[in-house]
Amino acid sequence: MEQKISNYISASKNIKISDNSKKIKIAILSSFTINGLDECLKVKSAELNIHYSSFIGGYNQYNQEILDSNSSLYKFDPDITFLIIDIRKILGNFFHFAYSFSEQERKNVIEEKIEQIKNLISNFQNNSDKKLVLSIVNPGTYSINGILENKSKFAIKDMINKLTSELINSAREQNTFFFHDFDLFIRKNGERNVFDYRQFFIGDIQIAFSFLPYFADELMSYIKPSLGLNRKCIVLDLDNTLWGGVVGEDGFDGIELGHTPNGKAFVEFQKQLLALWQQGIILAINSKNNFDEAMKVIKEHPEMILREKHFASFQINWNDKAENLNRISEEVNIGLNSIVFFDDDKINQERISHEFPEVLTIPLPNDPSQYVSILDNLNDFNVLQKTDEDFMRGQMYAEQRERKKLQKSVSNLDDFLKQLDIKIMIKKADQFLIPRISQLTLKTNQFNLTTKRYQENDIQEFTRDSKFDVYCAQVSDKFGDNGITGVYIINKNERSWIIDTFLLSCRIMGRGVEDALLSQILINAKNAGVQQVEGEFIPTQKNEPAKNFLFENGFKKESKYWIFNLNNEIKFPNHLKVETEK
Repeated sequence: MEQKISNYISASKNIKISDNSKKIKIAILSSFTINGLDECLKVKSAELNIHYSSFIGGYNQYNQEILDSNSSLYKFDPDITFLIIDIRKILGNFFHFAYSFSEQERKNVIEEKIEQIKNLISNFQNNSDKKLVLSIVNPGTYSINGILENKSKFAIKDMINKLTSELINSAREQNTFFFHDFDLFIRKNGERNVFDYRQFFIGDIQIAFSFLPYFADELMSYIKPSLGLNRKCIVLDLDNTLWGGVVGEDGFDGIELGHTPNGKAFVEFQKQLLALWQQGIILAINSKNNFDEAMKVIKEHPEMILREKHFASFQINWNDKAENLNRISEEVNIGLNSIVFFDDDKINQERISHEFPEVLTIPLPNDPSQYVSILDNLNDFNVLQKTDEDFMRGQMYAEQRERKKLQKSVSNLDDFLKQLDIKIMIKKADQFLIPRISQLTLKTNQFNLTTKRYQENDIQEFTRDSKFDVYCAQVSDKFGDNGITGVYIINKNERSWIIDTFLLSCRIMGRGVEDALLSQILINAKNAGVQQVEGEFIPTQKNEPAKNFLFENGFKKESKYWIFNLNNEIKFPNHLKVETEK
């Protein structure tokens, strides 16, 4: 349940943000009164340690703000602009009196409105390279035709569907334009809840005050991934979480999974989890149980949807769950702030919430029929664009478990690395690769020399500037393809090259890939006639693994920069192969 709007307004006045908080600038443009939304977003952002600043357009002034290239909107230069327009103002008299006009007139007016909104979008994009999110507020469509609405040609609902479908298609074709599904928001919360005629008549309020916090939560779905704050791993208990009952007491045949009402709820929950896994969400297990008994259910139970291959880590033992969660974080090589924790036991929920506040611990109820809706309503798994690596992530982490098995079976690191048969393909940034490159700069923390964060438009600008080189690395080995997992951005001067960004996904750290990429930079610089390469390490709370990287690769500290003289020998790891895509 959300707090009252008054609580958000009050809390917004007393927000304190730490110096290391992420920053975002938000603009809200609306055709109707939406007081309180800004405060909700500000408080919700503060809860995630986001320093939120905002520009709020005047009542129904969105056209002026967007069409005037010198407007206050563009001077503010927001990272995300939320454009919230109500269908009544878009359609005008056609909203109430559509059937006073001919079918052709209805078609003509919709084409006209589509072009007007597309023109707004185009104007915005001509003046800003940042994100625009459009929401068409339609709190349910009443038709004077009643039950004959579906027999009418190009009826009022057809008009609105035509408008929204055209705008959705535009959003599919553009990286910086997004269309928010307000219809889904209405379906989840109910028209009679979201739209309050009394508030509407008082002050053109088209989203009821009590549901503005819920709407703000919808918009946070865009803010979180913009800052790389989306989560990517679900850690699950087993007993009474993935199945009903306790396998150690009820036995293999006694647990509830399928057939019974509760059993069907657990199966449906697993299906939803599998769907998320197929979209790139990592799954792991943290359960107090006998390992062999639990694994027998996972491997052999006929109603199990999730199988061994779907989990990146198994912590099935009698250890403290907080200790196990740390092990999962280390094994999968992700931060605790990337984890969502599902456990039916209230004591375990309290334990993890207290020990790891950065983990999103879900307060699961006793009724498993609610699990699916709880999972569906989480907005922490959103990304602004899916890459191949997102879809492959679950499979990649299953392959990672096989690599760890090999590592344990080999006596020394050199032999292990040689047996991996690592291949690196270095690729120059293009339109297809830019989303993944941006995604890595926003999310990579551990092996990241400078932790500079770049949105897609920033990477785009680098690729257009001849003084910069933007490259990424696709890494594969005998177990599979790790995808695009490394990025470097070089600022090229005549006498020296400066490493602006150098990062590596945590899941391939320690295999010599980082050394190979740096060696490739040095070789390219030397071939270009450059005298030296400069690098910088900017320490953060999380990038300790990269601290000694430049020193260990022959760079010498001079003031704040580390310098490599290209007259020196360039070392290259001999256990892997590197190619540059042509």
